Order: sequence, then C-alpha cells, then structure tokens
Amino acid sequence: MVTKFESMAEIGGWTGGAVLFLESLCPHVNLLSLYKDPHHKFTLFKVIKLTLTDSAGGLGGYEILKLHDADPLLGVELKFVELEACRRFLQSYVSGTLRQALAQHAGRLLAAAPEVKVETQLKAGTHTLDLCLDSLEDCLEHIHLSQSARLCDDEMEDLEQRLQEQALGGAAPEPPPALQPPQRDCFRFQTGTFEDRILTAADVHSFSNGVGRQWKHVGRALARGCRALKGPAIDNLAYEYEREGLYEQAYQMLSRFTQAEGSAAKLGRLVGALEDCRLTGLAESLLGSQ
Repeated sequence: MVTKFESMAEIGGWTGGAVLFLESLCPHVNLLSLYKDPHHKFTLFKVIKLTLTDSAGGLGGYEILKLHDADPLLGVELKFVELEACRRFLQSYVSGTLRQALAQHAGRLLAAAPEVKVETQLKAGTHTLDLCLDSLEDCLEHIHLSQSARLCDDEMEDLEQRLQEQALGGAAPEPPPALQPPQRDCFRFQTGTFEDRILTAADVHSFSNGVGRQWKHVGRALARGCRALKGPAIDNLAYEYEREGLYEQAYQMLSRFTQAEGSAAKLGRLVGALEDCRLTGLAESLLGSQ
C-alpha cells in the first residue's frame, strides 16, 4: 500500500522539519558548553554530522539548519528533503541506534570516555515525537507539517564547508584562540555602553512605530548578516503588506529578522543598522529604557 507521503515524495513534494535535543549524562561532558567554545564547536558539529549521516543512511536527504542554545539542552534543527532519509532517521531514533552512534562518535572525537551517554528528545513543532514513536506515520506527518521556512544558518554553512575541506584535503587548521568575552554581552553606541539582549516584542513595536518609510533601508542593513532578508525579500514584504501601511511593513520585516535569527537577533544589531541609516534618534529611543 502506497502512503500519502510516498505519493508526495514521488512528485518531489515532501519536506519536513524537526528539532533533536541533546544532553550529555556525563558530568565532565557538557554539549552546550562545547558548542559555545570556539575551540570545540567544529568537533561537536562533526560528531552530530557523523551521527546523522549514520542514522539517515548517507549525506543526502537532510540538512542542519541551526544549533540552538536550549539550556541545559543543545537543540539541532533539521530539515528533511527526502522522505526515506527521514524514515531511516526515525527508525534509527526508535531503535536506539542514533543514540548509540552519537555516544561512540562523541567518545572518539571529544576525547572523553569510550562512550558518552546522551539523553535525547525529538520535537516537531509543538509535538514531542517521543510520545508517539509507536507510529512512524504519525511522526512523519508531524515532521511534514512542521517544515521550517528558515534558511541554513551562516554558521552551519561555514562548519559544513570546513568539514568538506577537511575530508578533501586533510585536517583543517584550528581557529585562532578567541579573546575572552566580557562578563556581560555589551555594545557601544555613540559615547555609551549598553547591555546587548534579544529583541523583544516591545522593541519590534517601537521600531515599527517610529521608522516610517526608512524601514526598507534598515532591512537592507540587517540583510548583510541575515539570509532571510536578502534578495527580493524586502521588496516582497513591501508589496505584500502595502495596503496595511508602513507600520505593518516594518513590523513584518523585523519579525522575520527575529524569527530567522533566533537568539542572535540582538538589540545591538538593530541599533547598528539604525546607525548605518543615520536614524540615531530612533536608536536613542530604543535605548531610552536602558
């Protein structure tokens, strides 16, 4: 019997999204800390990539969109573009093969123990798939309905490129030692120092209320570091929300930025874009509460 997913796959219409959450049970191995450490980030990415390659049956059929800080968990956002790769991934997850492969690769590459015991959780949107693993078809449906519009994060592209270079030409050079970060994440604006933080709904409202016709210029300034705003995205938003007015156009642009960038959608980036567009008055207004 041919399922509806297999019928969709035959015409090239099946995609899906899921987030795999990981947490080490070994007290001396913290996956989230390794991800935040520039000296270990690539090695951890390699562990995850090798594990997914084992479980999905090859390099194709999926991509890693982003790694998330879900303290104390590390979230791995996945996009599946082949039904069979997703099915193999789920079968590997259900059987425990994925967890076993992850433990072995982590133990080998992270120079920890022979194996690193890892706790996992799999979600698709608001659905925790661990609760319905007895029905792979239900899991596939949740994954299909949770497909993300997010593009691959720039950091993931860089790590993928480095992994390919290492595979083709031997070991890739280690990145230079990073400077110790300040105790608090801050940024400079004019003569002041301000604490950086993730943009809030109030920030989006204040920006949209004050930027007026300049929202496009700010959007293009933000697009230099945000793939979701590159290309025709800004003009498409202007056309789509033209009837709703300037506030809604600006609101949708900044909302797209925050959704795409997640925890990297910081106040400092918005203030920098406003400064580039000579909208220092609006920047000062956003910083007034600080």
